Amino acid sequence: MSKVKSFEENLEQLESIVKELESGNVNLDDAINKYSEAMKLVKVCEDKIKSAEELVTKIVKDSGVEDFEVNE
Repeated sequence: MSKVKSFEENLEQLESIVKELESGNVNLDDAINKYSEAMKLVKVCEDKIKSAEELVTKIVKDSGVEDFEVNE
């Protein structure tokens, strides 16, 4: 069974893929595969951020703090 990676681990892997692709030392087939993997990681990271924002908003709302807002 594979271990669920943390947001930070996913982000680190994404950054590694981006650096490798930017180096220009990747053949086309590998670049396409790495790009596909990177886009999956972007989706996972975006979903995690959205989930965290929703949780923070709920916590703030439940706490009764009225003048708090999340800035992007």
